[in-house]
Amino acid sequence: MTAHVTGTREDDHDTARSASDWLCLAAGPTFLIMALFTTFAGNANMICSTADQALPIGGMTMMYLLMSAFHSAPWIRLIVHHRSGSARS
Repeated sequence: MTAHVTGTREDDHDTARSASDWLCLAAGPTFLIMALFTTFAGNANMICSTADQALPIGGMTMMYLLMSAFHSAPWIRLIVHHRSGSARS
């Protein structure tokens, strides 16, 4: 067990690291919400595509879904860490 003294660089570093850990979790759901919004309310596909789409989703929606998938790693790490931590208890 380590004691932390408030107001030190170590505390500032821990606070910044904690904030960045939580901030990285925001990207995946944000892109997923943007994909849903673009699919049901947006007309951005008109800008991004010149040909008829065979799929009902395309253009910006597909990009947002891919971005959401690429940014899912922090969520996967959080779930795995949570499950491995609860298995030890």
